Amino acid sequence: MAEIMKVMDAARKIMRQSGNIHQWGEGYPSEDVIISDMDKHGGFVIEDGGRIVGYFAFLPSPEPTYSKIYNGKWLNDTESYHVIHRIASYPDVHGIFSNVMDYCFSHESNVRIDTHRDNTIMQHNIERHGFTYCGIIYLASGDERLAYQRVVENEQ
Repeated sequence: MAEIMKVMDAARKIMRQSGNIHQWGEGYPSEDVIISDMDKHGGFVIEDGGRIVGYFAFLPSPEPTYSKIYNGKWLNDTESYHVIHRIASYPDVHGIFSNVMDYCFSHESNVRIDTHRDNTIMQHNIERHGFTYCGIIYLASGDERLAYQRVVENEQ
């Protein structure tokens, strides 16, 4: 767990250096959040040479905070989906987002993700990987997030 928390601290530092000072306040994500991801079989580490260099959560629907979307709509609202949360890595490790997307879309064709308005790095990656901006969702805390979805049609 200590190695995962080091990755989270590094990701938080990247956010702060890029001007995203409000997302992931101190203490988030906590060990309890990571343990909860893992208890749901949705917490994943990324290793390079046996060293943990990244983390992400990939969880099945429903995501309670996605039940209402404002100033837009989901691409589909009746089908099951998975949600990606808490993508984190060290700053010197590249390709993590692409690797996460490859993994997630090999397991699910309907994926949703959200990010903070100030997280321009994540917004760029999300859009670069074919997600469509769908609107605004609010976390349980009341914090606003930009919500995206990508649906990969069956290629048969």
